[in-house]
Amino acid sequence: MKIVTLNGQNHKGSSYHTGRMIADKIPGKNEIKEFFFPKDLNHFCSGCYQCIEDETACPYYDEKKIIIDAMDEADILVVTTPTYCLHVSAPLKAFIDLTFDLWMSHRPMESMFGKKAVIVSTAAGSGTKSAIKDIRDALFYMGVPKIIKYGVSVQAMNWNQVPEKKKAKIEKDTSSIAKKINGKKPFVGIKTSFMFMMMGKMQKKGWSSSPVETEYWKEKGWLDGKKPWK
Repeated sequence: MKIVTLNGQNHKGSSYHTGRMIADKIPGKNEIKEFFFPKDLNHFCSGCYQCIEDETACPYYDEKKIIIDAMDEADILVVTTPTYCLHVSAPLKAFIDLTFDLWMSHRPMESMFGKKAVIVSTAAGSGTKSAIKDIRDALFYMGVPKIIKYGVSVQAMNWNQVPEKKKAKIEKDTSSIAKKINGKKPFVGIKTSFMFMMMGKMQKKGWSSSPVETEYWKEKGWLDGKKPWK
């Protein structure tokens, strides 16, 4: 299987190491491709909305496309972030902002409805829950039907300072999470199905951000009852 890791900081800290443990433990001979923010995409969305009409018009399209193409080809996404001020890191939030046009309300990628994702966040203290929610919301609206969440307070500022007892627990937890991931196609649940249906109704009523988006849905056959997961 192909695994893509999206890491919310350049340095390889506690969140990175925990996410990498999971990726390495997933059964099978897997290909792992890593991206780090801001190293691999060091921009903020300027709110120009050019991507709504033409994705290639984004000022950062060339850099963004490399990551999006890798996500499109991946079977599994592992997203990691340190918890900064109780939320996702700014570089990873910037990437989320730059890919909002891939949400169900716009032009979602068909492949996303067949992926599994793992979200990892660590913190010296509290905040992993809200940091994970930031990412979980983005993945859900992109269409990812199977999302596993793992947050852990490491009581340390870096991986080397994490107590051995805590590392042992992380080792055990990551093994358990990895076992839950296999090559079976994920089941698309009621919540994702309902949201997709609502977005389709919006497109039919002409409430989309652009006729380009409605045409995209028509070309996919999604306005005639076809589903991206069938």
